[in-house]
Amino acid sequence: MRFNHILKTASRALFTNKSRSVLTILGIVIGITAIILVMSLGEGAQNLIKSEIQVMGSKVIEVRPGREPKGITDILQMLGDSLKERELNALRDKENLPHAQLVEPLVFGSAKAIFESESYAVTIYGIGGGFTGLYNIDVDKGRGISEEDVKSKSDVVVIGSKVKEQLFGASDAIGQKIKIKNRNFKVIGTLAKKGQVSIVNFDDVALIPWTTAQQYVFGIKHFIHILVEADSEANVDSTVNDIKITLRNLHGITDPEKDDFSTGTQAQAMQQVGAVMTILTLFITIVAAISLLVGGIGIMNIMLVSVTERTREIGLRKALGATDRDILIHFLLEASILTSVGGVIGIISGLSLGYLIATIISNYFNLAWSFSFPVLAIVLGLGVSTMVGLIFGIYPARQAAKKSPIEALRYE
Repeated sequence: MRFNHILKTASRALFTNKSRSVLTILGIVIGITAIILVMSLGEGAQNLIKSEIQVMGSKVIEVRPGREPKGITDILQMLGDSLKERELNALRDKENLPHAQLVEPLVFGSAKAIFESESYAVTIYGIGGGFTGLYNIDVDKGRGISEEDVKSKSDVVVIGSKVKEQLFGASDAIGQKIKIKNRNFKVIGTLAKKGQVSIVNFDDVALIPWTTAQQYVFGIKHFIHILVEADSEANVDSTVNDIKITLRNLHGITDPEKDDFSTGTQAQAMQQVGAVMTILTLFITIVAAISLLVGGIGIMNIMLVSVTERTREIGLRKALGATDRDILIHFLLEASILTSVGGVIGIISGLSLGYLIATIISNYFNLAWSFSFPVLAIVLGLGVSTMVGLIFGIYPARQAAKKSPIEALRYE
C-alpha cells in the first residue's frame, strides 16, 4: 500500500471524528502553548533587565554595606552601616583608586511630596553632582544638584516629570517650594521624561543633596550605596580589587570572609540575571512538559479505543491485502498527525499570546519590553510534539497491526 494512500486514509479517519480529535490534542496544544509563551516572555524579560542594567554602563561598580549573603541566615548582614563619609573620602582618594573617574554616594527612601493641596508619593534620592551622569538623566528645565548644594546641605530638589505633572500640572515648577518630611524644598530643576531604568522609575523621583537627605530627611549617617565608575572597562576588575583593599585596610579586616561590605559590577549583575532567568524558564518549561505527558497519555488512550472500535475495519483491510506494516504505519500516522497539528496550533497560540502580553506590558506599564521570537522553542515544540505522537502512538499501532484478520472480521 502506497504511503500517500495511507496518509490520506489516516487523515480522513481523524476528520471523521472531529470532536474526538480536537479534545485529544488539547493537552498537546496547552503544553506547547505554555512552552512557547514561557520562553518568549522569559527572553523578553531577560533582554529588558539586561538592557536596563546596561544603562548605567559596564564601567560602574556598586559598593554596598554589609556582607554579601551566602544563605538565608546572612540576609540581615546586608542591612549594614559600614559605608560612611570616611569610606567615601577614602574611595575618592586617587592614591587608593587610581582608575576611578567618579565616586558617588547614594541614599534613598520613599516619602510624600506636597504642594499646596496636592500630594504625590515619590522616591527620594540623596545624591551628589555626578549622579545624573551615571544614569544618563537629562534635566529638562532649571539645573541639577551641584556639589555646592551638597556642601551647604541646601534644601533644593530636582523632580521627575510625573511628579511635576501631578503637583504643578501645566504650571512652571521652577522656583516653587514643595514639602517633604515637613521640610520645604525649593524646586531648582525638572527631569526630562525617562521612565523605568532598572528598578527605578525616574519620572517618580525627587533628587536632593545627599547631605540634606542624611541629616534632615532620613536621619542616618551612612550610605546605602557608593557608586564607582572606572575610567575604562579594562580597569573595572582592578578597581574592584582596589576598593576591597581600601575598605579592608580602613576597617582592619584581614580575612576576606569577614568583609562588612560587598561589590557588584554590571557584568556580574547580567550573569546573575541570566542564570536566574534560565533556571526559572527551565523550571516552568518542565511544568509545561507535564501537560505534554498528560496529552500523550490521552492520545494513547484514545488511539487504543479507536483500535478497538475499528477492529472490523482493520480485519477488512488486512483481508484486502494490507500488511501488518501498513496497519502500523496507518495508526502511527494518526497519532503523529494529531500531535503535529496540536504542536502547530500550540506554537501559533503561544506566539500570539506572547506578542499580546509584550504589547500590553510595553504600552500600559511603560516598559521597554519587546516581543521575543523564540526560534529554539518553536523547533523544540515541533520536535517534542512529533516525538510524543510517535512514542505514545506506537503501542496502539502495534496492537492494531497484531490483530488477526479472521478474528477481526468476526468482531462485533
